[in-house]
Amino acid sequence: MLLVAGTESYEAHDPGPGHPERVARLGAVADGMRRAGVSDAFHQLPARDATRDELIRVHDPALVDRLAQVAARGGGALDPDTVMSAESWVVAQRAAGAGLAAIDALGRGEADAAFLGIRPPGHHATGRVPMGFCLLNNVAVTAAALVARGERVVVVDYDAHHGNGTQDIFWNDPNVLYVSLHEWPLYPGTGRLDQTGGPDAGGATCNFPLPAGATGDVYLRAFDEVIDPLVERFAPGWVLISAGFDAHRADPLTGLALSSGDYAALAARSAALAPAPGRVVVFLEGGYDLDALRDCVAATLPVLLGEPGDPAEPQTSKGPGEHVVDAARLRWSEAPYER
Repeated sequence: MLLVAGTESYEAHDPGPGHPERVARLGAVADGMRRAGVSDAFHQLPARDATRDELIRVHDPALVDRLAQVAARGGGALDPDTVMSAESWVVAQRAAGAGLAAIDALGRGEADAAFLGIRPPGHHATGRVPMGFCLLNNVAVTAAALVARGERVVVVDYDAHHGNGTQDIFWNDPNVLYVSLHEWPLYPGTGRLDQTGGPDAGGATCNFPLPAGATGDVYLRAFDEVIDPLVERFAPGWVLISAGFDAHRADPLTGLALSSGDYAALAARSAALAPAPGRVVVFLEGGYDLDALRDCVAATLPVLLGEPGDPAEPQTSKGPGEHVVDAARLRWSEAPYER
C-alpha cells in the first residue's frame, strides 16, 4: 500500500503568471500517478495543517508570523523568486503538515511508504528565510517531529538545486543525516563537498556537488561507494526523500542529464536505506518540465511498492562527475560518521 496526498489540496498557492512553480505541476503529478499503473495500491492521505508549535521546531517564529501577515495582506513578493498569494499561507501549512500526517499513518502500519505530491516545495526555506520558491521547509518539519520522538532520520535530497534550507536547519543536529546530490555551480550556491556539519554534528552532512551533464551512473556510484556505507553507520529509523525532478535532462532551469529511468533507480536506492517497510516518505520538491515531471513520478511510484515499473526512458551513463564521487569517497573514508 502507498499513501498519497491529494493534489487538489495544494492548488490555491499562486506565485503569478509565468512562474516556474505553477499549479500545472500538480496536473503533471496526477498524470504521472495515473500512468504509474499502481493506483489500486493507493491509499488517500487526509490533509492536515502543521501547527505553529510544529513549525517553530525548525522555523523562527518571526518567519511564521511574516508569512501569515503577507498572506493576510493579499500576498506579495518575498524575494525576486518567491511570491505569495492570499491563499499561500493556508496551502503552505497544509504542505508542511502532509509529512506529519504521513509518519503518523505509517507508524500505525497503514502503508509501505508515502508519496507527497505537494506544493509549495520546501527545501530552500531556512530556519529564518523563505526563498527559492519555498515558504516552509516541509521535509524539515517532518524530520524534526521524528527527532522529537527519539528517532534518527536520513534525508536524501536529489533535487538539482542544493537544499540549503534543510542543511541549515540540521547543520548541528547529530540525529539527522542530510545527503544531497545536486548541480554545481547552481542556485543557491551552497552544498560544497567540505560542508559536513557543525561542531556537534560533524559528518552528518554529505554533499555531492555534481557538474552539469552528470548522468545516472554517477549517482548510483555515489550510493554504492559513499551513501550506503555512511547510512549503514548512521543507522536511521526513517528515510525522508526530497524528490526534486529538475535533474531531468529536459528541465528548463538546470543542466543535469537524468532520465525517468534514473529517477526510478534513485527512488529504489533511497528507499532501500530504510530499516524496514513503512519508514519512507517522499516529498515533491522541484521539477519544471511538465512532461518530464509526469514521467518521473510514474517511474517513482512502482519502486516504492517494490515493483519494477516501466519507465518511459532508460537509465543514462557516461556523463561527467566521477571525480566528485572519488573526492567524496576519500573524504568519508578518512572521516566517517560515527554514532
